[in-house]
Amino acid sequence: MIRDENLVAEVALLIYPDCQLAAVYGLTDLFRIAGEWAAREPGQDQLRAIRVSQWQVDGQEVRCVWDSHSGRPHRISYAIAPPSLIMPEKMQPMTVASNWMAARHAEGVTLCSVCAGAFVLAETGLINNRRATTHWAFAEALAHRFPNVKVAAQNMVIDDGDILTAGGILAWTDLGLTLVAKLLGPSVMLATARFLLIDPPRHEQRAFSAFIPKFDHGDGEILRVQHHIHAHAAETQNIPDLAARAGLTERTFMRRFAKATGLRPTEYLQHIRIMKARDALELTNRSVDQIAWSVGYSDPAAFRKVFHKITGLLPNLYRQRFGVA
Repeated sequence: MIRDENLVAEVALLIYPDCQLAAVYGLTDLFRIAGEWAAREPGQDQLRAIRVSQWQVDGQEVRCVWDSHSGRPHRISYAIAPPSLIMPEKMQPMTVASNWMAARHAEGVTLCSVCAGAFVLAETGLINNRRATTHWAFAEALAHRFPNVKVAAQNMVIDDGDILTAGGILAWTDLGLTLVAKLLGPSVMLATARFLLIDPPRHEQRAFSAFIPKFDHGDGEILRVQHHIHAHAAETQNIPDLAARAGLTERTFMRRFAKATGLRPTEYLQHIRIMKARDALELTNRSVDQIAWSVGYSDPAAFRKVFHKITGLLPNLYRQRFGVA
């Protein structure tokens, strides 16, 4: 039986309305498996384990509904808000959950979030003026609802000492392994990852993110230019011609385009071209140079540079990772 002094930490998993239970149960299993691998390490005089407790929002209170080592006083070291199963714009305020997390933080607990769990964490106000990550598709919504949070959606995990945030829906594996490395050491973390057939903690989301253009901004002149760029992405596009198509001066066009789309026209065109290139790398066996030419780059070296800037990977590595052709 594992004695109290061999429990290296207690991790509390917060079950709030509509949260992803798969993450709660997955993290529970991940930490248990990590403890089993820690027991196999040579030279260990005593067993080490991570205590896991599950806490559920029940009306106006949060209560413990499961504990891997029940009957002992709680000494929570980490509290995790898992992903949500609903889109952020439909998430209601999580006052009870966020108050519980804020109270734990005041007791010295390190707070963590995964994906849309960042919205629960942000309600505490504890990540104002601090970098935090969430799912790349939710980054804009998080920044809009909590403008004081420095959203860094390119990161998979951000460790800010007393607060850790993780990006994607399945980034609970990255967060879990990060905590295992902290609590049980890197060798146990790697053994756990190998056993679960998952990668060690990843650093970036860029390779997974997709370009989602905005068409519902209400600016008809800019929308007309967007449609033109999408239809003729492989052709040379210059600012004077695009401004003329919109019937605007260049300066006004640049300002309104950035306001409507969040990008400058050249950046917008790059994202469209790289989006098409990603599809070609995933679904065809055409060479990288052929794909570069087909999406509008006469210089394959320039294409590789832009592709790496947007995805974080060179085209050949991207194909190795995501290609299905």
